[in-house]
Amino acid sequence: MDSFTVTYPSSMATDQPTVAIKDSIDVAGTPTRLGSAACSDNLPANQDAAVVKHLKHNGFSITGKTVMHELAFGMTGVNHAYGTPINPLYPNLIPGGSSSGSATAVAGGAVDVAIGTDTGGSVRMPAACCGIYGFKPTFGLVSREGVWPTETLLDCVGVFARTPELITQTMQAIAPEFEAIELNQNTFELGWLTVEASDDISATIKNTLLQCKGIDLTPVHLPDFDNAFEAGLTIINRETWLACKDFYATGKLGEDVAKRLEKASHTTDEAVLQAKKLRAAFIAQVDEALGKIRILVLPTLPHFPMTRARALAGDTDMTISKLVRPFNLSGHPALSMPCPSTLDLPISIQLVGRRGDDAFLCAFAEYLAKLLSQ
Repeated sequence: MDSFTVTYPSSMATDQPTVAIKDSIDVAGTPTRLGSAACSDNLPANQDAAVVKHLKHNGFSITGKTVMHELAFGMTGVNHAYGTPINPLYPNLIPGGSSSGSATAVAGGAVDVAIGTDTGGSVRMPAACCGIYGFKPTFGLVSREGVWPTETLLDCVGVFARTPELITQTMQAIAPEFEAIELNQNTFELGWLTVEASDDISATIKNTLLQCKGIDLTPVHLPDFDNAFEAGLTIINRETWLACKDFYATGKLGEDVAKRLEKASHTTDEAVLQAKKLRAAFIAQVDEALGKIRILVLPTLPHFPMTRARALAGDTDMTISKLVRPFNLSGHPALSMPCPSTLDLPISIQLVGRRGDDAFLCAFAEYLAKLLSQ
């Protein structure tokens, strides 16, 4: 097994776009093991998940399944059971999680694109750590049939790629309602979301955008942004405990996930109720902001990722998802893309669009990428 993907034979032609699949998504004939020793005896899936069916139907070659943070319940990407993927661009830093193997497979050039899942930033955050593009669609746009867990208020199937054009191409394949568009304008007003982030990261992104011809930034504030992060944590804790309590009982889980699950088991009904109320209020706030300005922009990461050594030693950092998790709560589409920088550290721009406006968001990412490359 290599550092980023658990491979299995593929009979499809190699000149087709290649794609790797996160190991929480069913691929017929291959066990879905969720990156966990507790699932090591799982039988092969009987059929492909809907997203895999769409990929095959549209000419993508499935090359393998990718390592993930165990039970998709962690942000570092560490996996002691199957191996922790190495971040190809920043090998001393974490690859990010939970879709760690999907991000590193793309960043390392093993595949053209990869599929992951994003419940609290698990596509956008590792994409940012690895210096590539990551897209979380509008909640519900991409079918989760055959994706674990079966019930969720937050999780979305998402896409990794080295270019925004490949994000668009893959979305056309996996989401029948997604129709690619071409932009017919060259000036854009973006909502600069005021958030707490490292000065190096915020200043780099803001200055880079302001130097782009035709891009204007208007300050935007979401009153419940920080509360939305906490509410998202509450809901994922409850949902993951319900989905994983039988795995916890086996005693086979890694220490980090076992500890987090034990804590999650104490999530109260009242806390979940309050989180869902906050969710409704936050959705309204984001919708209102996007009613005036079509795209919000902010950093993907609030600070630079921790070192791989620290993560392997047991350190965790939930705050690295502070700027991505709120948009799982609200269900809005969000895309992370690398930002040019003189620093030898990953800096990533996050774009957020209106619910259902995924094609416009992807088209703008393509446009912005061209501006940034000039």
